[in-house]
Amino acid sequence: MPAPVFLHGRTVRLEPLAEHHVEGLAVAASDDRGDHAFIPVPSGLEAAERYVAEALAAQAAGRALPFATVGAADGLVVGATRFCELDYWQGPVIWPPAPRGPLGDPLTATPDAAEIGGTWLSARAQGTGINTEAKLLMLRHAFETWGVRRVSIRADARNTRSRAAIERLGAVLDGVHRAHTRGLDGMVRGTAFYSILDDEWPQVRTRLEQRVAASPAADGGRPLVSA
Repeated sequence: MPAPVFLHGRTVRLEPLAEHHVEGLAVAASDDRGDHAFIPVPSGLEAAERYVAEALAAQAAGRALPFATVGAADGLVVGATRFCELDYWQGPVIWPPAPRGPLGDPLTATPDAAEIGGTWLSARAQGTGINTEAKLLMLRHAFETWGVRRVSIRADARNTRSRAAIERLGAVLDGVHRAHTRGLDGMVRGTAFYSILDDEWPQVRTRLEQRVAASPAADGGRPLVSA
């Protein structure tokens, strides 16, 4: 399991998710829940406690690396995100293909592929550019520190807002798995799968860095203009 890390940007920092983030997550999640129909977001303090406990259990099991999303200017928690579906390609080929753990010491392992998921933001943080810089920090860490070959991102096929945000990152649509699973509303849903490959990363990075640099809030704390 890759070791937890702090990822610092100009408008946002990603902190390893911990119990002390519970109250901040509960407050952030209560801020206009209208955009959370397709995303599992805790509602209330007890739900936030369970959310953090389950995320830390997934981390302990080697399945995820969760973060609290924190505004750099005021230090307030504005959401959460994580690396998940960590896959290691060392050793013999297995069939059928499935995510598997590392060979050797898991504390020093780095994955060959990963997914960014479980991302949600409070209403006040949406449209501020925080999501763009957070994704830049995570993608940079995945491709340049871990050296992964692929980063995947998925969304409920009905969630047009999330899909548009993923496409603005420069991710490529791999396809939609029809009738893939049950959504949060109980309906059977399709899932849109996107990915960025290592040879696509330099161009994606340039676009994201330009978007972050163009944000007025990165200079002087003025409001950001892009999401």
